[in-house]
Amino acid sequence: MENQEKHLSLKRKLFIPFIALGLVLILSFASMAAEGFEMSTNYPGISAKPGDNLNFALDFANGGSGVNAALSAGSVPDGWKGYFEGNGNQISNVYVKNGASAALATFNVEIPDNAANGSYTINLNAVGSGVSSSIQLTLNISQEDIGSSKLTTDYAEQEGASGGSFKFNTTVQNNSANKQSFGFSSTQPDGWKVTFLPSGQTNAVSAVDVDAHGSQTMAVTVTPPQDVAAGNYSIPVSAVSGSETLNTELKVKITGKYELKVQTPNQVLNFDATASKKKSVTVDVVNNGNIALQNINLSAEAPTDWVVEFSESTIDTLEAGATKEVTMNVTPSKDAISGDYVYNVTAKSSDASDTETFRTTVKTQTSWGIFAVVLIAAIVGFVALIFRKFGRH
Repeated sequence: MENQEKHLSLKRKLFIPFIALGLVLILSFASMAAEGFEMSTNYPGISAKPGDNLNFALDFANGGSGVNAALSAGSVPDGWKGYFEGNGNQISNVYVKNGASAALATFNVEIPDNAANGSYTINLNAVGSGVSSSIQLTLNISQEDIGSSKLTTDYAEQEGASGGSFKFNTTVQNNSANKQSFGFSSTQPDGWKVTFLPSGQTNAVSAVDVDAHGSQTMAVTVTPPQDVAAGNYSIPVSAVSGSETLNTELKVKITGKYELKVQTPNQVLNFDATASKKKSVTVDVVNNGNIALQNINLSAEAPTDWVVEFSESTIDTLEAGATKEVTMNVTPSKDAISGDYVYNVTAKSSDASDTETFRTTVKTQTSWGIFAVVLIAAIVGFVALIFRKFGRH
């Protein structure tokens, strides 16, 4: 019995150290768990297209002392290229200090152009002395247009008369995971001019850089030639980067060329007139455009007390290329003295107008002029009387 008690006492003595060792190990593991070591990335799942290059920023959190962690990537698909990068260099290890380290390393993935559609996973591992952490990346590969970059235009169809410009607000949206440089070009009809002006800039350009998942607005100005005929015109526009070609189409409808002209048949805009006497002058109203003009009104800004009237002050319709002759009756003021007078004559419709300056030289009759006329008439009458009386002799 005594031996049995001694044996039990020995067991207890041996068991106590084992219990203590177990408690130390448990506390040690608990301490390590409390300290924590974690590798993470903000977006472990992403959609991409064949040919894309993806970059995953890796953050680290370390609750203990500094750790030299070896980095590795598993299950990288055949033909794909994956590597770790830090400070511009390819790396295999990273030293993680105590605390949080944002974007301490980057994992780069180059997807081949012939990658098939589907979901792919890549396992990233960071292993240090007594610590480790893993991330599973999920990449959904699709060649569909969903997620691809886009070139869009607000109000891609515009219309107006020739002689002006048309401005389109066009936006290139870079939906890829990388910054891209897009070169802009257009295929316009002969004689047309197209310029590209980035938002917030004053100089036209031919290319712009667009950040990953960013956008850039371009003001596209389309200027047709002055003599362009009425009709519908199409201007294809492209934005081309190293991996994408984006297309859109701008449409311009030219409604016509409006041009009105006031002139005279002999192109002379000056004439003589007498004070208080009406002078009639032929005026031509010419439609030099390629579309009919409606409701053309004629008016004049004459000197004070002058009267300027038109045989037709309104022309209902004047066809393209047609000329309308109108009589302009000008009556200078009775008080007008000899000299030159200028005034404007305007032809105006809702779509076009023209103003020309006419010059009138006024000649007045003086008392000596009247006396001379009377004297000449008296002399002629007297001579006629003499001939009548003495003609037979």
